[in-house]
Amino acid sequence: MGSFFKQIYRYTHKRPYRHNENLWPYMRISRAPSGEIISLNFRGQAIPIVSLASLAGAFSGPVMLAATGPSVKDIRFKTPPSLPSMGLNGAWSLNESVDFKFYVIVDMGFLDQRPEMVAEIVSDPKLTLFTTAHGIARIVDRVSLARIKCSLALIEDAAFKIFQPKIPATELGHCYANVRCASFADNRPDIGFTTDIRHGVFDAGTVAYWALQIAAFLGFSELYIIGLDMNNFNKPRFYESESNKLPSFLAESFEDLIVPAFTHASNQLKKKNIRVVNLSLQSAIPSQIFEKADYHQVFY
Repeated sequence: MGSFFKQIYRYTHKRPYRHNENLWPYMRISRAPSGEIISLNFRGQAIPIVSLASLAGAFSGPVMLAATGPSVKDIRFKTPPSLPSMGLNGAWSLNESVDFKFYVIVDMGFLDQRPEMVAEIVSDPKLTLFTTAHGIARIVDRVSLARIKCSLALIEDAAFKIFQPKIPATELGHCYANVRCASFADNRPDIGFTTDIRHGVFDAGTVAYWALQIAAFLGFSELYIIGLDMNNFNKPRFYESESNKLPSFLAESFEDLIVPAFTHASNQLKKKNIRVVNLSLQSAIPSQIFEKADYHQVFY
């Protein structure tokens, strides 16, 4: 039945709408005047989602962003750091050592390949999970709505909004030119950064880039990042082994997209007086972009 509806959708919608084909006709949404999705119904079920407006600037001070590079294995967690943490993908393996208050999953491959971990994440009532409409659909289908105890915060890729046409990368800068919270790298209309995720989040090939925008929107002024290695892409992530590691596609976009995007993010965060500290000393992200420090010197 799914493939039947998908074929109908393809015949009745132009190619720029193709990213919606797996959601139609199962999903219904409504938007606020400012653009963000404020209600969601999937397969006849009303899905409770957090108002993004209620989260804007609701927090302050420091937050830890937990990425998943191999260097995390070198950290000696004696007690949970005295600051809230935002986990990315498989960082949940640190749950006993890190106080996760927020989580970000936008990688559909991770949702498909790590269902047991996803089920644990969404069962935590203290957690706010930021994910996309496609992510919510997968979680509801595979975990069930009844088992979701966390708060769901629905975010969108600025170029692929639900039931709206895809915006080509070369046109992003033009389309968001009048959105004051959005900025674009010089001569790169495909590299954007926003401090108001209600208008959409800009992608740069890595969930860490989404997390920077989310943390800034929430109001945090100091961002400490573990696991932002961005090298040794052939090695397992800290929670993986050689036998179960998922493929990484970061190497192919590192120089052309990831480094310029993080450079732009750094400039925009500095303008907002938001400090970013990369706790991966061997990270391939230069210290000119994000200052580096040793975890054990910062938190002990």
